[in-house]
Amino acid sequence: MGSQGGFGQSKEFLDLIKSIGEARSKAEEDRIVLREIETLKARLSDPNTPKFKLKEYLIRLLYVEMLGHDASFGYIHAVKMTHDDNLLLKRTGYLTVTLFLNEDHDLIILIVNTIQKDLKSDNYLVVCAALNAVCRLINEETIPAVLPQVVELLGHQKEAVRKKAVMALHRFSQRSPGSVSHLLSNFRKRLCDNDPGVMGATLCPLFDLITLDVDKYKDLVVSFVNILKQVAERRLPKSYDYHQMPAPFIQIKLLKILAVLGSGDKKASEQMYTILGDIMRKGDSTSNIGNAILYECICCVSSLHPNTKLLEAAADAISKFLKSDSHNLKYLGIAALSRLIKISPDIAEQHQLAVIDCLEDPDDTLKRKTFELLYKMTKSSNVEVIVDRMIEYMISISDNHYKTEIASRCVELAEQFAPSNQWFIQTMNKVFEHAGDLVNAKVAHNLMRLIAEGFGEDDDTADSQLRSSAVESYLRIMGEPKLPSAFLQVICWVLGEYGTADGKYSASYITGKLCDVAEAHSADDTVKAYAVTALLKIYSFEIAAARTVDILSECQSLIEELSASNSTDLQQRAYELQAILNVDAHAVEKIMPINSTCDDIEIDKNLAFLDGYVQQSLENGAEPYIPESERSGMLSISSFMTHEDHEPSTHTLRFEAYELPKPSLPPNAPPSSTELVPVTELSYVADIFQPTTSLPSASDSAASELKLRLDGVQKKWGRPTYSSPAPPTTSSNDTVKIPTETAQRDTVSNLNSKARDVSYDSRKKQVVEISPEKQKLAASLFGGASKSEGRRSSKPHNHASDKSHATKAMATNTAAEKPTQPPPDLLDMGEPSGGAPSVDPFKELDGLLDFTADTTAPVISSGEASDYSSLFADMSLNVPNQSGVDTNGNGLEGIRVEDSTPQLQKGPNLKEALGKDARVRQMGVTPSGQNPNLFKDLLS
Repeated sequence: MGSQGGFGQSKEFLDLIKSIGEARSKAEEDRIVLREIETLKARLSDPNTPKFKLKEYLIRLLYVEMLGHDASFGYIHAVKMTHDDNLLLKRTGYLTVTLFLNEDHDLIILIVNTIQKDLKSDNYLVVCAALNAVCRLINEETIPAVLPQVVELLGHQKEAVRKKAVMALHRFSQRSPGSVSHLLSNFRKRLCDNDPGVMGATLCPLFDLITLDVDKYKDLVVSFVNILKQVAERRLPKSYDYHQMPAPFIQIKLLKILAVLGSGDKKASEQMYTILGDIMRKGDSTSNIGNAILYECICCVSSLHPNTKLLEAAADAISKFLKSDSHNLKYLGIAALSRLIKISPDIAEQHQLAVIDCLEDPDDTLKRKTFELLYKMTKSSNVEVIVDRMIEYMISISDNHYKTEIASRCVELAEQFAPSNQWFIQTMNKVFEHAGDLVNAKVAHNLMRLIAEGFGEDDDTADSQLRSSAVESYLRIMGEPKLPSAFLQVICWVLGEYGTADGKYSASYITGKLCDVAEAHSADDTVKAYAVTALLKIYSFEIAAARTVDILSECQSLIEELSASNSTDLQQRAYELQAILNVDAHAVEKIMPINSTCDDIEIDKNLAFLDGYVQQSLENGAEPYIPESERSGMLSISSFMTHEDHEPSTHTLRFEAYELPKPSLPPNAPPSSTELVPVTELSYVADIFQPTTSLPSASDSAASELKLRLDGVQKKWGRPTYSSPAPPTTSSNDTVKIPTETAQRDTVSNLNSKARDVSYDSRKKQVVEISPEKQKLAASLFGGASKSEGRRSSKPHNHASDKSHATKAMATNTAAEKPTQPPPDLLDMGEPSGGAPSVDPFKELDGLLDFTADTTAPVISSGEASDYSSLFADMSLNVPNQSGVDTNGNGLEGIRVEDSTPQLQKGPNLKEALGKDARVRQMGVTPSGQNPNLFKDLLS
């Protein structure tokens, strides 16, 4: 083991720490740690290891865990050590457990009882250790197990216990607010605790509660002001001082609370003015903690109702920050100035030269913060200088994320404060050219919208100038070698809409430029689509103006190429262009009106223009239109799907009894009199499967009808034998699932859909000579009128919907007697047997849809069930229906099919096929597989 080293640890442990610190590479460090892991595994598994050695091993495991290696093999030993009666070992166990485990770890359940026992201990050190573990390890499910004991400890005689109990209760309110909502009054009581530590710990939960509901705690303003006054007057013990500042962290938390309570409340703000003025006057700017308190005071002043003296004091403090040689203090001054300009924009003008120095500082963080300040203080008089500076900075940086942010800010400022149309277009061109595809797609659409709407209110001249400037600038830029796709889309759109509007450029010139763009970006389908649409607009405008359309050869080649494109979108655009070239001028003018981008489109949802045609059709005997919501029966297939899509996921296991089976209908009962058993869980089944009347067919002349039963049927698998007639049985809950290709795809898609410092006062004042360039820049940034401008924003919206499906259980009760003679072979597709008459399968629809019909359904294996897809796909085969088999696929319940068994087929029976087709069309079912999910609930 080695001799003892410092702090009671073994020399081996000290050598481990030394070797890790002296490792020259990560690989060497990993070798040391892996060797240590093997050593610890061997020693922890020894049951005779002394407890004091076990404590050291757990501490060594902490090093293993901190260095990124797995130490889970020792977690259980840490949990066991929390059960030890020795105080040192117990505290070590709690320390390692809180560092090893998280609140959702499986081993947490093993220490809950230990925590409950230790919270009742007479030794306050044990209680404190348990409370530390409570704050780290207790999750939402285990809060009720320890909550009563934690609340009881709020009145403990030891201040350390009370402080940790407040912290634990705060943790509970963060994890599960509902579990401690009735205990929030305890925070108010602990605010009056005699110990400053307990009072300071209470400020944190109170700040969270005040942030959620300010009005509920307005009555505490006087209390917070008095506490802050006592702290500032050094009435707390010296032990709370930090760098000669009295309890600075308590002061900072109190200032944050007062800022929230005084926001928008003049009466509450007036109660805070005196203490804030005293703190700012006594503030010590020679230390970081003193500057931190000053900065928090400035933030508080910016949140309160404005006060002239406090604003002047805040401006003086900001001046000290900005004139400091420390980049940290300059950053602090820029951040504080950003808050104050919201209240008093003139304050920034007092520090304009300091702001310019920060703008030219090599510190990138400080420069970015300065740009945020300039963004907030932008107005019509300085927008050109600020946006130009932002674009220059955007060109110089390589951080794509921040470049995107700068580009969006430039666009926003240009939209709000643009002094002229030409400047706006030039600025947008620069942003697109240098930011590339990093520019948000919305920016391109906003640019097109602004060009279409124009700037002038009922001033067509200003709008025309804007569009002409855009066309001229884009024609110059099109020669650039690399342009982003979004910018090219804007160029194509503008040229198509306004390229020939002012008559300065001919249609042939514009179309030639557009063809060049499409050819230069042949791999970008979106750009080509915009180019083709622009060609269509230009040719339409020419035709509508009764001018001769001269199609260039390159344009003709482009149209022919896109007509054979793999993209259906490009094909459609090319065909539309070819079609519109052959339309007369009057029709083209109606189809593509000039400058109609911003026109409102009136939509007649009732389609009133069809009223005459509808009335005439009704007079001629046509059926009236039935709204989709009012349809019923087999025609309402779409309502079936819609109901299924939007049905809430409330279907669970049903425990009510099944309904009694209905008596079987006599054989001669007409099919139209059948009624379905209503099922309350899925109402759409009764809506869809309404009784319908079957058309007469060739099989209707049969002398008798047969029920589909399998007893005594010749088997088509294995040896050709007859199954013995089964005795009458009770209920059968077997259900048959016939998967089709479409149903399988639906299932997979559903699973996939379910399947992230230098003091300013101590520095010697020097007279600095200001260059004329800086003076000119300052006059550009801070000169002129200061007007508050509004800003716009937009939010996207997303919507998602859930889909649920319920499966129904079907119970059948068989009580039929044995037939006097064997029934015909239902699966015999060979020569027709003598006396078995054929029946109309749709006359048995009540038996198929009735969930209590008498059936016996053998279980179908997954391999055999897949054979039914071939039955649905081959419904057009003309198989004689001599044995009563439902060839439409509705009566296949309980039948197995073996592909390996050869089956003979007879020639076509035209009359029977036509009869079946008529019946199928009436039922709304297409046997060829276009509606395979119609009887999904019946067969699943």
